[in-house]
Amino acid sequence: MNPFSHYIDHTLLKATATKNDIIQLCEEAKTHHFYSVCVNSCYVSLAKQTLAGSQVKVCCVIGFPLGAMSTESKVSEAKEALKNGTVEIDMVMNIGLLKSQDYDAVKNDIEAVKSVMPNNILKVILETCYLDDSEIIKASTLAIEAGADFIKTSTGFGTRGANSNDIKLMKSVCKNGTKIKASGGIKDAETALHYINMGVKRLGTSSGIAIVSGTKSNSNY
Repeated sequence: MNPFSHYIDHTLLKATATKNDIIQLCEEAKTHHFYSVCVNSCYVSLAKQTLAGSQVKVCCVIGFPLGAMSTESKVSEAKEALKNGTVEIDMVMNIGLLKSQDYDAVKNDIEAVKSVMPNNILKVILETCYLDDSEIIKASTLAIEAGADFIKTSTGFGTRGANSNDIKLMKSVCKNGTKIKASGGIKDAETALHYINMGVKRLGTSSGIAIVSGTKSNSNY
Protein backbone atom coordinates (compact mmCIF):
# COMPACT_ATOMS: atom_id res chain seq x y z
CA MET A 1 0.00 0.00 0.00
CA ASN A 2 1.23 3.49 -0.82
CA PRO A 3 2.25 5.37 2.38
CA PHE A 4 -0.12 8.23 1.52
CA SER A 5 -3.18 6.05 1.00
CA HIS A 6 -4.46 5.90 4.57
CA TYR A 7 -4.33 9.70 4.89
CA ILE A 8 -6.62 10.37 1.92
CA ASP A 9 -10.32 11.14 1.95
CA HIS A 10 -10.93 10.70 -1.79
CA THR A 11 -13.31 13.56 -2.50
CA LEU A 12 -15.95 14.52 -5.05
CA LEU A 13 -18.30 17.32 -4.01
CA LYS A 14 -19.02 19.15 -7.29
CA ALA A 15 -22.62 20.05 -7.99
CA THR A 16 -22.33 18.26 -11.34
CA ALA A 17 -21.17 14.92 -9.89
CA THR A 18 -23.29 12.11 -11.31
CA LYS A 19 -24.07 8.67 -9.93
CA ASN A 20 -21.52 7.19 -12.31
CA ASP A 21 -18.93 9.70 -11.08
CA ILE A 22 -19.53 8.58 -7.49
CA ILE A 23 -19.26 4.92 -8.46
CA GLN A 24 -15.96 5.67 -10.20
CA LEU A 25 -14.74 7.56 -7.11
CA CYS A 26 -15.48 4.53 -4.96
CA GLU A 27 -13.81 2.12 -7.34
CA GLU A 28 -10.71 4.32 -7.37
CA ALA A 29 -10.70 4.41 -3.58
CA LYS A 30 -10.85 0.61 -3.44
CA THR A 31 -8.06 0.25 -5.97
CA HIS A 32 -5.75 2.64 -4.15
CA HIS A 33 -6.80 1.69 -0.59
CA PHE A 34 -7.76 5.23 0.37
CA TYR A 35 -9.07 5.82 3.88
CA SER A 36 -12.48 7.02 2.74
CA VAL A 37 -14.54 8.61 0.04
CA CYS A 38 -16.06 12.00 0.84
CA VAL A 39 -19.33 12.77 -0.92
CA ASN A 40 -22.41 14.94 -0.61
CA SER A 41 -25.09 13.44 1.60
CA CYS A 42 -27.41 12.47 -1.27
CA TYR A 43 -24.80 9.93 -2.40
CA VAL A 44 -24.10 8.22 0.94
CA SER A 45 -26.27 5.19 0.17
CA LEU A 46 -24.73 4.75 -3.27
CA ALA A 47 -21.21 5.04 -1.87
CA LYS A 48 -21.94 2.52 0.87
CA GLN A 49 -23.36 0.08 -1.65
CA THR A 50 -20.40 0.48 -4.03
CA LEU A 51 -17.85 0.11 -1.24
CA ALA A 52 -19.49 -2.98 0.31
CA GLY A 53 -16.89 -5.59 1.23
CA SER A 54 -13.99 -3.14 1.15
CA GLN A 55 -12.14 -1.37 3.96
CA VAL A 56 -12.84 2.09 2.51
CA LYS A 57 -15.11 4.19 4.72
CA VAL A 58 -17.90 6.55 3.73
CA CYS A 59 -17.56 10.18 4.76
CA CYS A 60 -20.01 12.93 3.85
CA VAL A 61 -20.32 16.68 4.21
CA ILE A 62 -23.21 18.48 5.88
CA GLY A 63 -24.08 22.16 5.94
CA PHE A 64 -21.95 22.35 2.83
CA PRO A 65 -20.40 24.52 1.53
CA LEU A 66 -21.54 27.67 3.36
CA GLY A 67 -22.29 26.44 6.88
CA ALA A 68 -25.06 29.03 7.08
CA MET A 69 -28.12 26.82 7.37
CA SER A 70 -29.93 26.34 10.67
CA THR A 71 -28.61 24.01 13.34
CA GLU A 72 -31.78 21.96 13.01
CA SER A 73 -31.09 21.48 9.31
CA LYS A 74 -27.54 20.33 9.98
CA VAL A 75 -28.70 17.89 12.63
CA SER A 76 -31.39 16.47 10.34
CA GLU A 77 -28.91 16.06 7.49
CA ALA A 78 -26.44 14.37 9.82
CA LYS A 79 -29.04 11.93 11.12
CA GLU A 80 -30.12 10.98 7.60
CA ALA A 81 -26.52 10.51 6.46
CA LEU A 82 -25.74 8.30 9.45
CA LYS A 83 -28.85 6.22 8.78
CA ASN A 84 -27.77 5.81 5.16
CA GLY A 85 -24.31 4.55 6.07
CA THR A 86 -21.80 7.35 6.55
CA VAL A 87 -19.35 6.75 9.37
CA GLU A 88 -17.70 10.19 9.32
CA ILE A 89 -19.13 13.66 8.83
CA ASP A 90 -17.40 16.89 7.78
CA MET A 91 -19.61 19.81 8.84
CA VAL A 92 -19.09 23.45 7.95
CA MET A 93 -18.88 25.85 10.87
CA ASN A 94 -21.24 28.82 10.81
CA ILE A 95 -18.69 31.37 9.67
CA GLY A 96 -21.02 34.35 9.84
CA LEU A 97 -21.85 33.66 13.47
CA LEU A 98 -18.15 33.34 14.24
CA LYS A 99 -17.48 36.71 12.65
CA SER A 100 -20.44 38.12 14.61
CA GLN A 101 -18.60 36.92 17.73
CA ASP A 102 -21.65 34.88 18.74
CA TYR A 103 -19.39 32.18 20.05
CA ASP A 104 -22.07 30.37 22.04
CA ALA A 105 -24.13 29.90 18.88
CA VAL A 106 -21.11 28.59 16.96
CA LYS A 107 -20.32 26.11 19.70
CA ASN A 108 -23.95 25.03 20.14
CA ASP A 109 -24.21 24.38 16.40
CA ILE A 110 -21.31 21.94 16.53
CA GLU A 111 -22.39 20.35 19.81
CA ALA A 112 -25.84 19.65 18.38
CA VAL A 113 -24.39 17.69 15.47
CA LYS A 114 -21.89 15.84 17.66
CA SER A 115 -24.69 14.86 20.05
CA VAL A 116 -26.32 12.69 17.37
CA MET A 117 -23.03 10.97 16.47
CA PRO A 118 -21.14 10.44 19.74
CA ASN A 119 -19.36 7.34 18.44
CA ASN A 120 -18.59 8.63 14.94
CA ILE A 121 -15.87 10.96 13.70
CA LEU A 122 -16.90 14.60 13.32
CA LYS A 123 -14.66 16.97 11.39
CA VAL A 124 -15.44 20.69 11.58
CA ILE A 125 -14.53 22.79 8.54
CA LEU A 126 -13.32 26.26 9.53
CA GLU A 127 -12.99 27.69 5.98
CA THR A 128 -9.77 29.45 6.92
CA CYS A 129 -9.63 31.55 3.75
CA TYR A 130 -12.27 33.82 5.27
CA LEU A 131 -10.62 34.10 8.70
CA ASP A 132 -7.73 36.10 10.08
CA ASP A 133 -5.20 34.49 12.40
CA SER A 134 -7.08 35.28 15.60
CA GLU A 135 -10.31 33.96 14.10
CA ILE A 136 -8.63 30.71 13.05
CA ILE A 137 -7.44 30.21 16.61
CA LYS A 138 -10.89 31.05 18.02
CA ALA A 139 -12.69 28.83 15.52
CA SER A 140 -10.34 25.94 16.28
CA THR A 141 -10.80 26.38 20.03
CA LEU A 142 -14.60 26.49 19.78
CA ALA A 143 -14.72 23.39 17.58
CA ILE A 144 -12.48 21.45 19.95
CA GLU A 145 -14.51 22.52 22.99
CA ALA A 146 -17.68 21.44 21.17
CA GLY A 147 -16.35 17.91 20.67
CA ALA A 148 -14.85 17.92 17.17
CA ASP A 149 -12.61 14.93 16.48
CA PHE A 150 -10.88 16.83 13.67
CA ILE A 151 -10.61 20.47 12.71
CA LYS A 152 -10.42 20.94 8.95
CA THR A 153 -9.09 23.86 6.96
CA SER A 154 -11.34 24.26 3.94
CA THR A 155 -14.32 23.25 1.84
CA GLY A 156 -12.42 23.60 -1.41
CA PHE A 157 -15.12 26.05 -2.54
CA GLY A 158 -13.68 29.18 -0.89
CA THR A 159 -11.08 31.60 -2.17
CA ARG A 160 -8.20 29.26 -1.32
CA GLY A 161 -7.43 25.96 0.35
CA ALA A 162 -5.04 25.03 3.14
CA ASN A 163 -1.70 26.67 3.79
CA SER A 164 1.12 26.19 6.28
CA ASN A 165 0.12 29.15 8.43
CA ASP A 166 -3.40 27.74 8.88
CA ILE A 167 -1.97 24.42 10.01
CA LYS A 168 0.43 26.04 12.48
CA LEU A 169 -2.35 28.09 14.05
CA MET A 170 -4.72 25.13 14.28
CA LYS A 171 -2.02 22.89 15.71
CA SER A 172 -1.20 25.48 18.39
CA VAL A 173 -4.57 24.93 20.09
CA CYS A 174 -5.14 21.22 19.43
CA LYS A 175 -5.68 19.21 22.59
CA ASN A 176 -7.51 16.14 23.87
CA GLY A 177 -6.45 14.18 20.83
CA THR A 178 -8.10 16.48 18.29
CA LYS A 179 -6.58 15.96 14.85
CA ILE A 180 -6.18 18.18 11.80
CA LYS A 181 -7.44 17.60 8.26
CA ALA A 182 -5.94 19.71 5.49
CA SER A 183 -7.98 20.21 2.33
CA GLY A 184 -8.05 22.36 -0.76
CA GLY A 185 -5.17 22.66 -3.20
CA ILE A 186 -3.40 19.42 -2.26
CA LYS A 187 -2.53 18.18 -5.73
CA ASP A 188 0.77 16.30 -5.45
CA ALA A 189 2.87 14.12 -3.18
CA GLU A 190 5.22 16.95 -2.21
CA THR A 191 2.39 19.07 -0.82
CA ALA A 192 0.80 16.07 0.88
CA LEU A 193 4.06 15.12 2.56
CA HIS A 194 4.63 18.71 3.69
CA TYR A 195 1.32 18.75 5.58
CA ILE A 196 1.81 15.26 6.97
CA ASN A 197 5.20 16.31 8.32
CA MET A 198 3.45 19.26 10.00
CA GLY A 199 1.25 16.79 11.86
CA VAL A 200 -1.85 16.58 9.67
CA LYS A 201 -3.62 13.23 10.04
CA ARG A 202 -6.02 13.38 7.07
CA LEU A 203 -5.97 14.94 3.60
CA GLY A 204 -9.11 15.96 1.75
CA THR A 205 -8.40 15.90 -1.96
CA SER A 206 -9.74 14.93 -5.35
CA SER A 207 -6.13 14.40 -6.43
CA GLY A 208 -5.49 11.22 -4.46
CA ILE A 209 -4.48 9.21 -7.50
CA ALA A 210 -1.95 11.86 -8.52
CA ILE A 211 -0.56 11.91 -4.98
CA VAL A 212 -0.03 8.17 -4.77
CA SER A 213 1.30 7.95 -8.33
CA GLY A 214 3.75 10.83 -7.97
CA THR A 215 2.14 13.05 -10.61
CA LYS A 216 0.41 16.44 -10.38
CA SER A 217 -3.30 17.04 -10.73
CA ASN A 218 -5.12 20.00 -12.28
CA SER A 219 -8.06 19.58 -9.92
CA ASN A 220 -9.19 22.56 -7.86
CA TYR A 221 -9.77 20.45 -4.73
